[in-house]
Amino acid sequence: MTIHVTLDVQAKPDTIDELIATFKAILPDTRAYKGCQKILVTSNQDDPLNLVVLEKWDSRADHESYLAWRGERGDLAKLGELLAGPPTSKYLDTVDA
Repeated sequence: MTIHVTLDVQAKPDTIDELIATFKAILPDTRAYKGCQKILVTSNQDDPLNLVVLEKWDSRADHESYLAWRGERGDLAKLGELLAGPPTSKYLDTVDA
């Protein structure tokens, strides 16, 4: 079942440009990863240091496999150095409404 994932990050004031550049560098591999359907990085109009990544995956298992791969490579630790605090994420199902 297709799922949606949100990743909400808050950059340190002096790292927003580096954070965006890092996303630009790593997201081609994300988009090519098994199960990834779409990734969109958005910026909060009311807080330019706040980025929200909107993701669409074939399954939660595919996304969790992807996160494990990023962790093994050290990418998550590198991203964490650019953040003012821990990121938050949510797994979302589409509701027929």
